[in-house]
Amino acid sequence: MEFQKELNKEAKNIINQLAVVLRSAQFHSPSNVAVLSAIEKFVALINPFIESEAVVSIEVVGEFFYVNDTRVRYSVEFLLNFDYLMKEFKERELGNIEFKNVIGPVDMQRFIKAFLGCQNAQDKLIAMADMMKETPQMILGRLKHIKEEGDSDPRKVVKKTYFNAVSFSKGVISKIKSGEKVGLKKAKRVVESMVDMILEEESLVLGMTAIKEYDDYTYHHSVNVSILAVALGHKLGLSKKQVTELGMVALFHDLGKMDIPPEILNKPSSFTDQEWDVVKKHPYWGAQAAIKLKGLDSTTIKTAIVAFEHHLNFDLKGYPIVRYTKELDFFSRIVTIADQYDAMTSSRVYSRVPLRPDKALSVMVDRAGSMIDPILLKVFVNMVGVFPIGTLVFLNSKEMGLVHETNPLFNDRPRVLVIVNSQGKKVDGYVVDLTDKTDDGKYKRSIYKTLDPNKYKINLAEYLL
Repeated sequence: MEFQKELNKEAKNIINQLAVVLRSAQFHSPSNVAVLSAIEKFVALINPFIESEAVVSIEVVGEFFYVNDTRVRYSVEFLLNFDYLMKEFKERELGNIEFKNVIGPVDMQRFIKAFLGCQNAQDKLIAMADMMKETPQMILGRLKHIKEEGDSDPRKVVKKTYFNAVSFSKGVISKIKSGEKVGLKKAKRVVESMVDMILEEESLVLGMTAIKEYDDYTYHHSVNVSILAVALGHKLGLSKKQVTELGMVALFHDLGKMDIPPEILNKPSSFTDQEWDVVKKHPYWGAQAAIKLKGLDSTTIKTAIVAFEHHLNFDLKGYPIVRYTKELDFFSRIVTIADQYDAMTSSRVYSRVPLRPDKALSVMVDRAGSMIDPILLKVFVNMVGVFPIGTLVFLNSKEMGLVHETNPLFNDRPRVLVIVNSQGKKVDGYVVDLTDKTDDGKYKRSIYKTLDPNKYKINLAEYLL
């Protein structure tokens, strides 16, 4: 039992060191001193546990690594290595490595050669297994996918999950307005489906938050904030139970807006001072409404706290004005980031022109330390990338495209879905990876500048769905 606890404690070091081994091998040959040194450290870390436990398994489940059925908590200092390793495993459909006996440096060198040498194979995992025949103590397993019964298209499942959440948000507000008591059981089921989808298809789910619906801003905004908060919670290493609670709290963060008179909330021009004073009361009203939800428990209390605090700012100089000096609740700091990012990148009644995602991040970086928690913002920027999903970009190859998938290792070099080719002709769309290089080591493509999709009448939904 004590040894199992020690394994759990060392799990993140084992995962991190495996990433170091593979990253080193991408730049050097497997016999290079730097690679051999990294291999020796990995072998020294894992072998004592193999000797004690007989079998040590490293497995990918959703967006997390598990070592012997225990989820490995993300560590901020290891975040880039974790994200890199996750991406590389998923590209190869590699879901599991089982160590059935102690290993040596030669075994790891064979693994490296198989891992890096399978890139051009049609089935990368089978190619890796073939190259690993002489290393029976390391067994490779295929990645398991979360699927909805009867539907194998992940885009359809993501879309259905997202719009179910929007529909639920509308229904809840309608019931509360009519005086009905609303419980959180259904909210939990809705958020759990979003959590499962984020575990499996994070890029697709984050892509949904880039598709802004002007007519139903309030409900889409609540769902978007919930998704962004859950994704950030995962990156921070929160448990599934914790991110589910975080998602529920985020979904109800703007509950107080239902008490703002429609003529003010939907006003197409700037607010007067008196109208702004009314708007600034919605956090207080939201806290009151949360406490009145059916079945007062720790989650409803947390919902009330976040509803009250999400505009207070990191330095407590926002609104409503408070007299206490304690720091914001951890969930409030997460929701504040998600709320500000989605609000700035959305078209609202009183702000018809949204900011480009990269510009919104730039504004948020300027607010770090005053309005926003600077440490959490760093993790958020790493998660969404310097050019977040849905950003319209013009490449130095004269192609135009939408950021399709971020790259945690090179967050300024995402994968881009090209929609206009170098001849200026609209195309069905082909994906290019901005980390691809020519034979002389230069990048094939780079982002020259970002563009406003509204100016070019680009319908993000057409491409991201």
